Amino acid sequence: MTGQKIASICEQLDSSPTPRHLVDFISRQLLKAKFVDFTNKSINKSKSGFVVNAGSIVAWRTGTKTAENGFRIVGAHTDSPCLRIKQNPDDKKFGFNTLSVEIYGSPLLNSWLDRDLGIAGHVVTRSGETKLFDSHSPVARISQLAIHLDREVTEKGLVLDKQLHLTPSWSTERAAPSFAGWVAKTTKIKPIEIVHIEAQLYDTAKAAQVGVDSSLLASGRLDNQASCWAAISALLESSAGHATQVVALFDHEEVGSESATGAAGPFLEHSLEQIAASLDISRVGFLETLKKSSCISADNAHAVHPNYPERHDLANAPLINHGPALKLNSNQRYATSSKSAALFIAACKRAKVAHQVFISRNNLPCGTTIGPITATRLGIDTVDVGVPQLSMHSAREVCGVKDLLSLQLALKAFFK
Repeated sequence: MTGQKIASICEQLDSSPTPRHLVDFISRQLLKAKFVDFTNKSINKSKSGFVVNAGSIVAWRTGTKTAENGFRIVGAHTDSPCLRIKQNPDDKKFGFNTLSVEIYGSPLLNSWLDRDLGIAGHVVTRSGETKLFDSHSPVARISQLAIHLDREVTEKGLVLDKQLHLTPSWSTERAAPSFAGWVAKTTKIKPIEIVHIEAQLYDTAKAAQVGVDSSLLASGRLDNQASCWAAISALLESSAGHATQVVALFDHEEVGSESATGAAGPFLEHSLEQIAASLDISRVGFLETLKKSSCISADNAHAVHPNYPERHDLANAPLINHGPALKLNSNQRYATSSKSAALFIAACKRAKVAHQVFISRNNLPCGTTIGPITATRLGIDTVDVGVPQLSMHSAREVCGVKDLLSLQLALKAFFK
């Protein structure tokens, strides 16, 4: 079973270079499991269903006593920091055909250098159709300056100008196609039919188990596709309970969540209200149901880095493969309360998995998650948790295999 689960997460990671590819991958999984797609129709009393909104998705399994027991929600995000292709990106520089890019989120910029990069995204046609595309092979590269031309780099560190030094080269042919022409050929859509292109670079290296004991998982987009996998697989492996089980995966977390498909938007709230209405729960009853609900915000945590232990509060710093981390912050950067912390600890105990605690140093403020946003918007008691990882926001990250499996088991216990 462990081998099958690792194969499953690797398949997801390798198939999902963008949020929309991830949502498409998950949608096909849900359809195979007989979940009903309500994206373009009214939600009815089906036992299980899902709704897609661009790079976000809400999936659920209806409980037998939702009005009395509320919703059990697991939230995560589908996007990762990256380099996105700008509109009108084509340029020529000293024999290279290049593409201009825009920085999305806060990636570790140096991690994108000297990697074999693919391009993936989607197009919107004149008819309103959206079609995904993926190069599936390396088509671009951002080369680092040779040390002979930057002798001080090993002493002073690498300094990258975001506008000048992150331009990928993707051809040396004088008659090479434009980016729009390449997309049209890749999607097999006539250029005149394409209204808009959204695309990004990604590292084409496959997800892989690493270490002499294969105890680590290395891949791009572990933050936060690891949590997406744990949430969806926990839902698929669970059976119906008294509460309605919900997984909400949002786009745009890395840039603040303030969008129609982000956690600060109405997508989850509207979906929950429609689910409640399909169960004949009134508006007032829906508000009462929210009071009985609980939410886990799953987003990766910072594991202790063996080369930089001074960057951690070692009394509250999680170790890789010692269990998922319970994330705490008294300034509400995480949504964890004493009540919600107890809920997650109980779920870990039922699942027979260990858990750890993460609190950042006072002089190194932590980031935030969808947790505080969801808790504020819905008034649902929420706990922030996550798999400890290294190289967060790198083009290629690493986490512990055991931690990822433990998080999935804890989420299953939470649903029960």
